[in-house]
Amino acid sequence: MLRHLIRKEFLQIRRNAFLPRLIVAFPIVIMCVMPWVMNMEVKNVKVDVVDNDRSTTSQRLVHTIEASRYFIFAGQPASYEAALADIEHGRADIAVVIPRHFGKQAFAGNAPQVLIAANAVNGTKGSIGSAYLSQIVTVHVAPAAASIEQHVATLNLYNKHQNYKLYMIPALLAIVIMLMCGFLPTLNIVGEKEAGTIEQINVTPVTKWAFILAKLIPYWLIALFVITVCLLLAWGLYGITCQGHVALVYLLAMLLALFFSSFGLLISNYSDTMQQAIFVMWFFVVMLMLLSGLFTPTRSMPSWAYSTTYVNPMHYFIDAVRTVFVRGGGFAHIAHQLAALAGIGAAMALWAVKSYRKNH
Repeated sequence: MLRHLIRKEFLQIRRNAFLPRLIVAFPIVIMCVMPWVMNMEVKNVKVDVVDNDRSTTSQRLVHTIEASRYFIFAGQPASYEAALADIEHGRADIAVVIPRHFGKQAFAGNAPQVLIAANAVNGTKGSIGSAYLSQIVTVHVAPAAASIEQHVATLNLYNKHQNYKLYMIPALLAIVIMLMCGFLPTLNIVGEKEAGTIEQINVTPVTKWAFILAKLIPYWLIALFVITVCLLLAWGLYGITCQGHVALVYLLAMLLALFFSSFGLLISNYSDTMQQAIFVMWFFVVMLMLLSGLFTPTRSMPSWAYSTTYVNPMHYFIDAVRTVFVRGGGFAHIAHQLAALAGIGAAMALWAVKSYRKNH
């Protein structure tokens, strides 16, 4: 009976004009577009420099800022007021004001004060851009700092070239699983409610477990397919491969798929229309993503917000898959994430099955 029900689900998916295209196109778009745009590195910060000294030392500082790959040199206004006007009108993000006698004070070993004014409307760009400029200014103001920098060797473990794509691609797998095993089964079941076909199944001898498994197994298989596509695209497009055992990536993906499919089933049990299911699902999915560490470090959150990560399966998945994919960690390194994912997924599955009502 289960085999025939699963076959029915695949036939429904194949006959749908939109779903097969989505299943193929979504992982391709995610892997081809998102690693380029989801980059938290701050670049192209527009900088105005007001040079009130016009000395050789100050001009050397100006040229260093101009040559930096993090900044776009917007010009040299005549005054701080003119630079501030550029910031107000969006023509610049940061203004640097070099004081008079900057070269003399630096040559004498003093520490001249350089003003850095940043537009903090975009807090990330303003703070990180100011930090970059502060490092450049410090090296020019204090030659000893430059000497220290030359003797400092930095060894980047695991992601040696600081490739942000290597950091983001494993986490993007969570978004793919979320859609394929969360949204699609939810909309499938609610769609059958609206069409009335689910009532016909409810009066048949099909058991509750057979019906639920028939609804979820096809999407688990689709999840395996799209994860494989994502891994192949990461290797083919970016030359990025999993440093650890790829079987652990699949295991983590299936545990996350268990949670989202169960969560989607739970929402569909309490929803009567597709609009209602979409809004409820989207509300929880956004919260799970923002509190997972997908975009920002979880340790930067307030303590009350960080406490939510203990029950957030996305957090455990992203932490574990990055450990395996980037660092090459083994089973022992992600054992507690696997246990947490299995526990949360099993609890959600039990809740979803208990909440489903089959009318005989």
